[in-house]
Amino acid sequence: MPPATWLPRDPRLLQIAFLSTFLMLGVGWLGFDVPPWQPPLIALTACATQWAMTRWMRTPPAGYLSPIITSLGLSLLLRTDAFWVGPFAAAVAISSKFLLRARGKHLFNPTNLGLVVAMLLTQHAWCSPSQWGHGAAQWGWFAAFGLAVAHRSFRSDVSLAFLGAWVLLKAARVFYLGAPWTSLQHQLSAGGLILFTFFMISDPKTTPDHRAGRVLFAVAVAGLAFFLLHGLWWQNALVWSLALLSPFTPLIDRLLPANRFQWPSGGASPRTDACASPSSQPA
Repeated sequence: MPPATWLPRDPRLLQIAFLSTFLMLGVGWLGFDVPPWQPPLIALTACATQWAMTRWMRTPPAGYLSPIITSLGLSLLLRTDAFWVGPFAAAVAISSKFLLRARGKHLFNPTNLGLVVAMLLTQHAWCSPSQWGHGAAQWGWFAAFGLAVAHRSFRSDVSLAFLGAWVLLKAARVFYLGAPWTSLQHQLSAGGLILFTFFMISDPKTTPDHRAGRVLFAVAVAGLAFFLLHGLWWQNALVWSLALLSPFTPLIDRLLPANRFQWPSGGASPRTDACASPSSQPA
């Protein structure tokens, strides 16, 4: 029996398993400053928002796997010194799936938008990429797991395109500055980069439908993030770059039309084109 058949059909289950592992690793081993009550509170808010928005907008029920993934992502990346910021970010993230849509598709990765809005509107939110440390071997394993999830979601192309562009840009800068190549390894072995590459930019519901469009989008996110980080010295440049370029996804979909992604739901094995007509479901 091929190993792929051992995995659950719905890649969101793999995402939940891996993100939960990351969170336990961070809290239990890396010493993340995350109060034990915060992840459950964020998850409860995300699921309650999904329930309320589904009834208010009268959309077909889409389940609670996506809100759980969003709450895990926020628990991993968002840091705050106020108890209400996490639930606020979760409510914004889930509401955006229902309210900020174009051609039946939500515009922003929910975790990404929740982070950005929380950092923009409050003085109590920040994202700390250095919290993950720089252990190359351990993050190599997590990158392999993340690639498995992205491949299951038919979005390994956008992850690899982004990572390839980011590595090339970083390598070019190291070469230009004459810096030691060990500094490149240090920059690329950050856990925050792995999370962004395989669990945020690879979101199949918010990336362009056509493969060429996804590659274009990934390279553009890497290029803008590089400019924001090294040209304007912005912190969390990857998060800001994705938020700034996500509204262009409908334009890319119009220029490069392709079948819309749908999460698998029972029955036969998922098709490689993952096709379906545009859906009114938020997730």
